[in-house]
Amino acid sequence: MTTAYVARRLLSALPSVVIVSMIIFSLVRLLPGDVVMARVADGGFYTQEDLDLIRADLGLDRNFFAQYVTWAGGLLRGDMGTSLWSTNEVTSMIRHSMLLSIKLTLLSMLVALAIAIPLGVLSAVKQDSFVDYLARLFSILGLSIPDFWLATMVLLGFSKYVGWLPQFGWFAPWDDPWRNVQALIFPALIIGYRFSAVTARMTRSALLEVLREDYVRTARAKGLREGAVIWRHALRNALIPVITIVGTQVGFLFGGLVVIEFVFGLPGMGQLTYDAVVRRDYPVVQGTVMVMALVFILANLAVDLSYSLLDPRIRYA
Repeated sequence: MTTAYVARRLLSALPSVVIVSMIIFSLVRLLPGDVVMARVADGGFYTQEDLDLIRADLGLDRNFFAQYVTWAGGLLRGDMGTSLWSTNEVTSMIRHSMLLSIKLTLLSMLVALAIAIPLGVLSAVKQDSFVDYLARLFSILGLSIPDFWLATMVLLGFSKYVGWLPQFGWFAPWDDPWRNVQALIFPALIIGYRFSAVTARMTRSALLEVLREDYVRTARAKGLREGAVIWRHALRNALIPVITIVGTQVGFLFGGLVVIEFVFGLPGMGQLTYDAVVRRDYPVVQGTVMVMALVFILANLAVDLSYSLLDPRIRYA
């Protein structure tokens, strides 16, 4: 992989970042409600002059363009402003929540890949057999069952039939490693199963296409073992569409953990974003959604760069 190729891909991502930041800032301002009114709702009587002073203190009295320039300038310095609700720094709030979401995302993807790749390969090799039908049923169920329903059933099942509930809340791994694992293992298994369904079906479909290629027949004609043909030759070329799906899932997964985090009481990025939307806390909403968008863009960029590792011809295209 050449440096020039990597530089081109990085530069091509910059316009996306700028456009996404403008869209996020604009859409947040369209949220119904007013953070000032939400803050003073239980605080007694306020005159219009009092409300105007609060808006001026929060910087909400300036025009749209001025607010955007100030926010974008802060982003370049790594400063996302302060929460309109708690006056805490948005960057520190996101940093605290992001660690949990990253860990849960990585664990979920590891579970998904550990299930999907072997299952997809087995389903393709045993096409139209009983094993293939079971694997496809497994995938269809994973696509059909909502995350929140499965999480609720897991909690109800363990509490009713086992008399034990999974660990709720977040525990730092350096403070209590075992409780940290307990808090993340069930959410990771539930999310991983959901996303393994898509990946397994894509692995099966891509591998079936590759197994019909001439070079696979040539490898078999040379007397190579079937395992070597599948894992060393066919699977590597079948991974390009699979990696595309995985990269897209990472972006969606990182930003779509709201329900699972809520069910298991995990204070991650999803929960932080939900609380900020309810409170009309513009800087926090802008910061969290911007971070999620950056993760999505970086995941797709990583997918593009991985193509050239799997197929060197791509970097010269």
